[in-house]
Amino acid sequence: MTRSLDMMQDIERVLVTEEELHRRIREMGAQLTAEYAGKNPLVVGILRGVVPFYAEMALAIRTPCQWDFLSVSSYAGTESTGTLTFRKDLDIDIRDRHVLILEDILDSGRTLKYIRELLLERGPASLKICTLLDKPSGRTVELEVDYTCFTIPGAFVVGYGLDYDDYYRNLPFVGVLKPSVYEK
Repeated sequence: MTRSLDMMQDIERVLVTEEELHRRIREMGAQLTAEYAGKNPLVVGILRGVVPFYAEMALAIRTPCQWDFLSVSSYAGTESTGTLTFRKDLDIDIRDRHVLILEDILDSGRTLKYIRELLLERGPASLKICTLLDKPSGRTVELEVDYTCFTIPGAFVVGYGLDYDDYYRNLPFVGVLKPSVYEK
């Protein structure tokens, strides 16, 4: 499918502006810096949508830490398939480590719950989750996260790493995708 040269024509409205993203990530980074001071955490990103959030948040955490990534997928188009595909595991052993998972969006909760349970079996000293976005209306499993930058309504969002069919990730804000784009 060929995409328009102007991605903005596919956006119904901007939900979180670029400025709001940067400000909130700096605030959350300061909070995480205080919490993880002296703990040398391992900051784990869930690929791929987390990349912009991860890069900005990892730089906002001003305490020594290591970085690693997991790649687990459960989406096809706009819907979660309910089946998880594990593409990349951690390279660093997390036993007795303080682990902070960064994720782009908490929607159904299935993927994060699976990852949380998997990592807890590996014996970390602590395991916490920080999401850029939380969409409570999408939740299908019980899962609470430790930190959330923004709570959003039940809309299909793209931008700042979030995608539809691997497009729109490079928008510098979080926007609601027009239903006409994905209801074809």
